[in-house]
Amino acid sequence: MRVRVDVDADVPSMGWEHVHGPARAVMYELLGSQDPALARSLHDDGWKGQPLKPLGLTAPQFKGAPRKRGVYTTSPEGSVWLGSPVPEIAAVLVAALASRTEIMWGPARLRMRGFTVDVGAPVADGPVELETATPVVVKHEGRYLLPGEPHYVARLQHNLAHKADILGLPAPSGLRVLEAGPRRRFTVRGAPRIGARVRVGMEADARFVDAVRSWGLGLDTVQGFGWIR
Repeated sequence: MRVRVDVDADVPSMGWEHVHGPARAVMYELLGSQDPALARSLHDDGWKGQPLKPLGLTAPQFKGAPRKRGVYTTSPEGSVWLGSPVPEIAAVLVAALASRTEIMWGPARLRMRGFTVDVGAPVADGPVELETATPVVVKHEGRYLLPGEPHYVARLQHNLAHKADILGLPAPSGLRVLEAGPRRRFTVRGAPRIGARVRVGMEADARFVDAVRSWGLGLDTVQGFGWIR
């Protein structure tokens, strides 16, 4: 399940370290406000004995925000996407959003103007293209990879297969990068995250496509990376 939350911020801009930096804390605070045990279990242990967390979200994105050097500017037309492919987790997220009027995103107060559960168009088994709205984070032997570099496709394919296994779904195959955006670097809890937005193609089970649209591509999806448009 994917949910779009419409927001506006009480500050004209945020430091770049506060774009992705607060995402993880926001997600666990939302879950913990409704189900502390679930939030703690996901944080400490992951899901079904695996360290991966089936959670995804974006950093706040603002339409029409003016460009200003050195900061991430806001506008009255903002949104944050959140989701999970696991129904019981998604239900807790929706309940948490329904119980509040604002989200604290680091130093910014995001006033909620409403939220909408996204019902995507049905897809069929077979070829599919997916494009991300936020950079995809992929690592090999401790090094961040960018599209076109050795091991990138293999590591991203491994990540998708791991997610499919956790969800009990067939793994996708034939992954290929069709298009890639520029290198982006963010600071998260004092450490770098490096990646790029991508458009990929693959052969996939329709159930997996629906699931990954609520989770994301690559690593650190709970920090707002790899969210699919």
